[in-house]
Amino acid sequence: MLLKPTRFLPLAALALFATFLLNVAAPTPRPTLYLIGDSTVKNGQGRGDGGLWGWGNYLPAAFDTTRLRVENDARGGTSSRTFRTQGLWEKVRTKIRPGDYVIMQFGHNDSSPLTDSTRARGTIKSNGDESQEVYNYLTKQKEVVHSYGWYLRQFIGEAQKQGATVVVCSPIPRNSWTAGKVNRSSADYGKWAAEAARQAKATFIDLNQLIADKYDRAGEALVKSTYFNTTDHTHTIEAGAKLNAEAVAEGIREAKGLDLKKYLLKK
Repeated sequence: MLLKPTRFLPLAALALFATFLLNVAAPTPRPTLYLIGDSTVKNGQGRGDGGLWGWGNYLPAAFDTTRLRVENDARGGTSSRTFRTQGLWEKVRTKIRPGDYVIMQFGHNDSSPLTDSTRARGTIKSNGDESQEVYNYLTKQKEVVHSYGWYLRQFIGEAQKQGATVVVCSPIPRNSWTAGKVNRSSADYGKWAAEAARQAKATFIDLNQLIADKYDRAGEALVKSTYFNTTDHTHTIEAGAKLNAEAVAEGIREAKGLDLKKYLLKK
């Protein structure tokens, strides 16, 4: 049976054509690279803090930001534990879309006590599944605290579930030296970060090693006078933050199978 033409068909066809044009004309949204971590990634909420800067402020300069959006959601003073318990991770997680990326770097504050009256941010020193119930004097509630690696694995798994590609960085080295060599984290937080990344099938960048090697080549005196101020052994000034951002980009460029590198600007 043939359908009789009606006066509604032209309008329907016009609506379909308009939808087609909108879909064709609509630009493909840029993927987002989310950065999470502590003040060595974002200091002073992105405005510096007494001349101290995190490497996340300077990482966008390594990318073609017309194709990739970089959002620095790190927060000073946090550990892998408190970035979660303070709700900071949840704010990031809900924004992640398939095709996005997450780079994380924690560890500097994870060595704090599991419980105290001012911070309550420490984690168990391992990549294991052990946990400990503590009384949190800040929240005035009991809290089950897990290992540093456990918190990283939770971040990785939840980001991957949202469709993101995840990169885990070992924590940048402090301005701490022994016999002319900067101290590394290869026996603790660097090791646990690598294990957590491997177990959760995320890319690992040994940022601690990359930067420590650069520091060693530059020498203790130059590093202390160029990349740090005289009173802080953890947070870098602008020159140090830029060096560290370049090391992150280097790690991305050298990582096997990491398609994030396609957004890097050519050197």
